[in-house]
Amino acid sequence: MARKNLLTGLTEKKLSEGEGIAASETGTIVPAAPVRAPSSAFSSRGAFGAVTRTIDDLAARADAARTLEATLATGETIVELDPAAIDRSPVADRMEPQDESYRALRDSIAEKGQDSPILVRPHPVQKGRYQVAFGHRRLAAATELGRPVRAIVKALSDRDLVIAQGQENSARADLSFIERSRFAQSLEVAGHDRETIMQALSIDKTTLSRLISVASRLPTDIVEAVGPAPAAGRDRWVALSKAYMEKVRERPVDPLLESHRFLSATSDRRFEMLFQHLTRAVSVMPRSKPRSWVARNGQRVAIVTENSQVFTLAIDRAVAPEFGSFLLERIEALYEEYQSGPRTKSDFHISLDR
Repeated sequence: MARKNLLTGLTEKKLSEGEGIAASETGTIVPAAPVRAPSSAFSSRGAFGAVTRTIDDLAARADAARTLEATLATGETIVELDPAAIDRSPVADRMEPQDESYRALRDSIAEKGQDSPILVRPHPVQKGRYQVAFGHRRLAAATELGRPVRAIVKALSDRDLVIAQGQENSARADLSFIERSRFAQSLEVAGHDRETIMQALSIDKTTLSRLISVASRLPTDIVEAVGPAPAAGRDRWVALSKAYMEKVRERPVDPLLESHRFLSATSDRRFEMLFQHLTRAVSVMPRSKPRSWVARNGQRVAIVTENSQVFTLAIDRAVAPEFGSFLLERIEALYEEYQSGPRTKSDFHISLDR
């Protein structure tokens, strides 16, 4: 019983100034082992001295753990964590981490180290893991570089987490309009009230309504195909979302989104391509009156229509069922003949019945 009371008393001791904290390679925060001077020559020798030193060490570690927990709860201490022990925020904000600004950040961390810590909270479900409040790109860079990430660990509610996440991004002016729009919509879908969303993004009701309306008009796969498009501001995204609602049925976007020129373009260029596809004016060119193409034997083989942009030859299969295939087999030779020099109507031996 006496030993139990002794341990209880020892665990109430405070940390000395020389004691600190450390983080293990797995991200588990561990109090650094303290260095204690022996209290006397007698206590440092023999079995009793060994027991005393063990008790002192255990007591110091218990004190350090409690002190560390209290300190981290106030966000006052920066620790190093294993990126593998950290999960993303439940609500995503950024769309493309691998852009030019991210690469510059990664290279800067590789050369000079991580200046600003990220903010994480203990995972609400999985013990020993964390969730990011802000600093996703710094976390991604640390992961890519294979080094620990410097972090402040703080107990945060779901509401506190999204407010910290949104305000940090707003302060940096780091998210594009559509990223902010998607973030606002995601927060609303996750069940956060509009007061919380406005506080997170530092915006008023009108701006919030505009953000959510743009995100609700554009399907997620369309937005993700375009990407953050940092050069496209609010007005352009609003115009694009309205054009999509009005024009998508008559101007399907899938062929454009699947094309090589779209997929190989930058995000800003992809926005422009989609914007032009949905908003360009459609010019209706006047066509000439259809006329027949009559062969030398007097048969009306085809109907010709044309305007300044298109020449159409529609073959009557009732008269010449295989003539279309015949032309396709020889079209390369005919085109080469056409390119070899100027031609006149008489060269083609065609009579037109108007």
